[in-house]
Amino acid sequence: MDHKICLKEKIGYSFGDFASSMFWKIFSMFLMIYYTDVVELSPASVGTMLLLTRLWDGLNDPIMGIISDRTRTSKGKFRPYLLWVAIPFGIIGVLTFSTPEFGPSGKLIYAYVTYTLMMMVYTAINVPYSSLMGVMTDNSEERTSLASFRFIGAYSGGIFMTASIPYLLDYFREIGSSEAGSYQYSVAIYAVVAAFFFIMTYLWTKERVKPLSEKTSIWKDVKDLGKNAQWFIMLGAGIAVLIFNSLRDGSIMYYFKYFIKDQSIPLIGEMKWDKLAGAYMTIWLATNMIGVLLAKPVSARIGKKKTFIGAMVLASFLSVALYWLQAEQIGLIFLLNIFIGITAGIVLPLIWSMYADIADYSEWKTGRRATGLVFSSSSMSQKMGWTLGGAVTGWLLAAYGFEANAEQSFESLKGIRMMISVYPAIGAALSALFLLIYKLNDKYMEQIIKELKEKRK
Repeated sequence: MDHKICLKEKIGYSFGDFASSMFWKIFSMFLMIYYTDVVELSPASVGTMLLLTRLWDGLNDPIMGIISDRTRTSKGKFRPYLLWVAIPFGIIGVLTFSTPEFGPSGKLIYAYVTYTLMMMVYTAINVPYSSLMGVMTDNSEERTSLASFRFIGAYSGGIFMTASIPYLLDYFREIGSSEAGSYQYSVAIYAVVAAFFFIMTYLWTKERVKPLSEKTSIWKDVKDLGKNAQWFIMLGAGIAVLIFNSLRDGSIMYYFKYFIKDQSIPLIGEMKWDKLAGAYMTIWLATNMIGVLLAKPVSARIGKKKTFIGAMVLASFLSVALYWLQAEQIGLIFLLNIFIGITAGIVLPLIWSMYADIADYSEWKTGRRATGLVFSSSSMSQKMGWTLGGAVTGWLLAAYGFEANAEQSFESLKGIRMMISVYPAIGAALSALFLLIYKLNDKYMEQIIKELKEKRK
């Protein structure tokens, strides 16, 4: 029978992504500029560090999926990890934004160690959290609804962070903290909030869907996944979407600090670049949330696949258009940000709903359900896209001659502008191309779910 989800439980599920998204956005929007402009590491060394640590972390995702699939507790397979990892997640998050008085080499080694640990605890809590959606209900529409609530939580967490962090940083500077200390104290506040919301997700959710068989084999699960062409397609599409997002996120601070600079805004007056950047990020996330809300009604009308492709094609064209705008065209820059944000937001709940469909498709083909392994692949695609986007950001800054806290050359400014426009557009276009060959459309999934229900009876 269908498993309907009450409003309280959907809200509880959304709390988990509120927590993780605060840190996801801190990492994607502030970590690079923190390392280059505060810790004073070179952009190229940071790019390489992000690549190596995240490649290692990407291997942890399927491992964590396998572990959580085989976890047996009275509270379920996935929920307990939200309780167990919440506090370590917050502690290591603060350590990542701490700057001991080491030399340049020591600071780089410290960055490698703390960021590796951060990504490991992120995996330990986020893979089970993502997998939880697949066992809360087997109803496709409810899963899309859950995914939408999830991303409302995600964007609410991101907005909470981007809207507050410029003022938190200013507050700690005003009371005498160094730039590094201001980041550390601000992140400590977000760490406490994140731990609280992870625990609330544990308390307000429930696992319901039972697999056809509890007998599992790691080798068979991995072998089945390797034969699942739809999984590979979504993996590629997910990586491309995250390249699009991470390039945009990672370049915003540089774009405003070095290209837009301080601006005189009609009816508002003079605004510092960091406040403009914070407003841009907040609007970006708020319009992403509008896209999330549109995902269910639009996909219900034209299907998940067509919705995904259309949104990413439009995002690609709009991103290219941003490159041609000049710093004084601040109104148009913010207007384009609104439309890019809406189109980008639409696809994210669809990705997670499609991974739940892929888990059903895999069970339908093989008779075994490996929800954790399938959903860990979605987390892996996030990490890989984030990895490539973050590494490319550092390498592009170095390639275009970026120098921290200095007036930028024409070439350097050109690179920064392309990092927020043309290069992300390539990622968006690639994701649409992947979806052209995806075959699990809504009609096909209806038949699969129907047959699975008969087998479960």
